[in-house]
Amino acid sequence: MPYYFAYGSNMNPARVEARIGTTRRALPGMLADHGLRFDKASRVAGISHANVVPAPGGRVEGALFELVAPEQIHLMDPFEGYPHDYDRHRLPIHTEHGAIEAWVYIAAPGTTAEALRPAREYLEHLLAGEAFLSSAYHARLAEMEAVHGLDDATLAALGLSRHTPR
Repeated sequence: MPYYFAYGSNMNPARVEARIGTTRRALPGMLADHGLRFDKASRVAGISHANVVPAPGGRVEGALFELVAPEQIHLMDPFEGYPHDYDRHRLPIHTEHGAIEAWVYIAAPGTTAEALRPAREYLEHLLAGEAFLSSAYHARLAEMEAVHGLDDATLAALGLSRHTPR
């Protein structure tokens, strides 16, 4: 079966279901030798989305979704901005059941920048993935500096809403 690894806002299972439909299951996963960064430039100046970068010895925790059908990954593509904003890679995700190869979206070359911060509403989606994360990893996410007080129009430009998980 095909798998999709979410380390950003799609760690929120409600968001994944709203975007691509039901999945078979979701379980904790870890991408080894990578680090989580909030350096993927969004459509709003100064605001970022999550990204992963190679980092020897690093680890990125997240949610590993077993898809019902291989086509579901194509339903996720527009939400991830594939192929312009993010590239899709097949990488091994470590689980309690061993390594499982999964689709992972990584920022496309030329789409990252320094000194960016995520919107608070975006970060809330990551925190909604608490069931998939170690307590220490979740605590680090909760301490991330985020941008507060964005209006509905700005949130919409970021692909966020206060009214729907999608």
